[in-house]
Amino acid sequence: MTATDRPDQGESPGRDLRRTGLLIGGLVLLAAAAVLSIAVGAHAVPPADVVRALFDYRGTNDDVIVRDVRAPRALLAAAVGAALAVAGALIQTLARNPLAEPGILGVTAGAGFAVTVGAALGLAGGQGGQLLCAVTGSVLAALLVLSVGRRAPLRLVLTGVALTAVLGGIALGLRLMNPKLFDAYRFWSVGTLAGREQEPLTLPLVAIGVALVAALALGRSLNALALGENVAQTLGAGVARTQAVTLVLITVLSGAATAVAGPILFVGLIVPHLARRAAGGSAPWLLLYSMVLGPVLLLAADTAARVLLPTGEMPVAIVTAFLGGPMLIWTVRRYGAGAL
Repeated sequence: MTATDRPDQGESPGRDLRRTGLLIGGLVLLAAAAVLSIAVGAHAVPPADVVRALFDYRGTNDDVIVRDVRAPRALLAAAVGAALAVAGALIQTLARNPLAEPGILGVTAGAGFAVTVGAALGLAGGQGGQLLCAVTGSVLAALLVLSVGRRAPLRLVLTGVALTAVLGGIALGLRLMNPKLFDAYRFWSVGTLAGREQEPLTLPLVAIGVALVAALALGRSLNALALGENVAQTLGAGVARTQAVTLVLITVLSGAATAVAGPILFVGLIVPHLARRAAGGSAPWLLLYSMVLGPVLLLAADTAARVLLPTGEMPVAIVTAFLGGPMLIWTVRRYGAGAL
């Protein structure tokens, strides 16, 4: 029997029951966050009317707002939140670094840069082109960062931060030099969900769904990998295959999320830290919790982004940055330089 076939060591029925209860609680919280996200806006819709409109469409103004605008946006927020959160959990497990996150390590910046370059060259016109450019940029950025800093966690983080700054600056320069490109991507470039629900997003959402299912299937292999490469090999786990598949899933999730909503940072840092204590060292449960709490966080952030400014809507990436900054400081203080 290989390590990937063994149940988690030290597991008990009581712990599994507790984890299941927490998961059910998270799903209830997710449902509440989705209803609140659909209800809140320039025109408030009572939660009871939201639920009715979702299941009993009558063609009223509230029904149109709920079914055609806010429900698709809530679905988009849930998909992007789950993708970024699970990508963060995967990259923290792969790098064995509590600060690892697609935004911090340059994966999100690579996707955004590739989409900008692809749009400038006329290669990112449709949803397929944007997705391909974003995933390609994510792959190249992840390979570069991991090749430079894989053996030194501090170097890994610094390389990602430097790459993010460089690619972000070049992408901004390209947009400023091309007025049409700037106008088309000015909202997307700051990370927003506003108006994105009206775009054709079937392909990116399907890619996110498939990648999330694949991540859950990889969970038990990640349990062995989290113990270290040498231990995982001793236990019979396919280390190279698990690392390769994990890297592919990280780039697909990060690239697809960036393609549809722009660069949104810190979701992949905040959520895994919130989920890890409840998961108790189990990678499958960590991924499940991240898959639920990621949508909750982004739905809450998107709802707040609509009401914080009296004159208009704030990009959701600004809200996640306000939340992520303190979390980053807390993580550094908790784990210290030795963990980096």
